[in-house]
Amino acid sequence: MGSRRRGRAGLLAFSLIAAACSDDDPTTSSEAHTTVPAVTSAPLTSTSVTPSTSIASSTTAVPSSTTTSVAPAPLFGDLDAVVITVEEVVVLGQPIDAAVAANGEWWIAQRPGQIVVVDSASGEVGETILDIGADTSASGERGLLGIAADDTGLYVNYTDRGGTTHVDGWPLDADGRPIPDQRRNLLMIEQPFSNHNGGGLEINPADGHLYIGVGDGGSGGDPLGSGQDFDTLLGAILRIDPTLDDDDSYAIPADNPFAADGGAPEIFLTGVRNPWRISFDPATHDFWVADVGQNELEEITLLLGANRSGLGANLGWNLREGTAAFTGDRPIDNVDPVYEYPHRGTPSGCSISGGHVYRGTGIPDLVGSYLFGDYCTSRIWAVSTHGGEVRFRDLDTAVPGLSLVGFAVDPSGELVALSLNGPISRLIAG
Repeated sequence: MGSRRRGRAGLLAFSLIAAACSDDDPTTSSEAHTTVPAVTSAPLTSTSVTPSTSIASSTTAVPSSTTTSVAPAPLFGDLDAVVITVEEVVVLGQPIDAAVAANGEWWIAQRPGQIVVVDSASGEVGETILDIGADTSASGERGLLGIAADDTGLYVNYTDRGGTTHVDGWPLDADGRPIPDQRRNLLMIEQPFSNHNGGGLEINPADGHLYIGVGDGGSGGDPLGSGQDFDTLLGAILRIDPTLDDDDSYAIPADNPFAADGGAPEIFLTGVRNPWRISFDPATHDFWVADVGQNELEEITLLLGANRSGLGANLGWNLREGTAAFTGDRPIDNVDPVYEYPHRGTPSGCSISGGHVYRGTGIPDLVGSYLFGDYCTSRIWAVSTHGGEVRFRDLDTAVPGLSLVGFAVDPSGELVALSLNGPISRLIAG
């Protein structure tokens, strides 16, 4: 365990996700496309990190701590053979994220501030287990932006009515639901502008820590240089160990790059613009970061679990936008995206909406592929790194309701796509 710290404020701190960006008109295509080769992670400092690993190493499953006679599930299906369709599960008010609770319930967050229980099979909407609507405002890129849950608590990332980012936690009651009057503030980060708040929360199954996606603070071009300022919590992915039953808000993992000195100790990796969804592959612990671009490129970075999921990596912003130079030279220890797409061409879009690696059972050929899309086109896309080759496919399906804001895993392990306009739709073989 790392050192204990009280909640820490950051030194600094265009519609919701479409803030990418620019006024480019996106086009779509189902044409297969192969692009940027993978580059693995390296540390910002002399922190001990496993040497860089080739992309092929991500095809090895993380060993289990127990033995079993059951044959392991294949890590990859045949992306070229995938045919999918979608079926509507439920319609809510601005659904933004979801989490499978330790008690098996499916908790779906709505941007105005409510988290409800939904039966994933019937679509029946149950109780509202948390309502922070009085504390936030769903406008522009603000509101309730992300949730995560484990067997200890529910964690929520939101902006308050003044625009400050909060990461709060609620311990769970005997039924495994959050206790509303036991809120613990973990982090507060002042935001200098109204956009680029990030908002993603994920718990790494390998280490149990909470990962927090934080944008560069907004405006355009990162005028404060937050992406390459290691003393601010802006423009970074943070990693903490929440302590909901202690006097301190969280602990710092001892191997965080700046845990001892040299920068903000909460930082796990830096150099992001507006990470709109981060996720871990539960089979390999590979870390996927979808980062919204400025004017030209939307990007996805793959950070291998075999290489500690990118500990200490620098994704380049604002010196680089994707693989292209933006304001300066390539930084030391820069990690290029594994895939990027432009605002013009085929495929194209204007604002990436990241997703998850598919590990369900209903679409075998999709296994191992990373699902994502674009807010403006609402197309569902996938990339596979099977055999070390990066392959892209447009799955020839658009999200009902459009305004694709992200993806989530349901209690059966299947993926759903979320439209900010209301529909939540399950991906099925078709």
